[in-house]
Amino acid sequence: MNSWYEGLTRPPLTPPNWVFGPVWAALYIMIAVSIVLYFRAPSKPYQVITIIVLVVHLVTNFAWTSLFFGMQSPLLALLDIIVLDVTLVVLFWKASVASAVLLVPYLCWVSFATYLNAGYYLLNK
Repeated sequence: MNSWYEGLTRPPLTPPNWVFGPVWAALYIMIAVSIVLYFRAPSKPYQVITIIVLVVHLVTNFAWTSLFFGMQSPLLALLDIIVLDVTLVVLFWKASVASAVLLVPYLCWVSFATYLNAGYYLLNK
């Protein structure tokens, strides 16, 4: 972590830094399996829309680190993570219930991350 982050006031319930790596590794594996299950499903209603939403979601997911740590902007990162929240499980359910269920832990983690991000923004304005 960089010195800027270490100097921030942390919101309550912030886990230790070492937790983030293993959690994200497990979540990315589940996301990858979910995407594979989605594309292997025999019926994919709204496939083009789902792919667009998935691309937007993945771009915002990877952009968050640059916004929060690189630009040192909890506000921009918070706006980014809200897009993550909104696009999370959209449309996967109709193609594959298993695919959508695999995203539930990710939804929980991103919701928790939204809380942390909002806390960093509000405590460090």
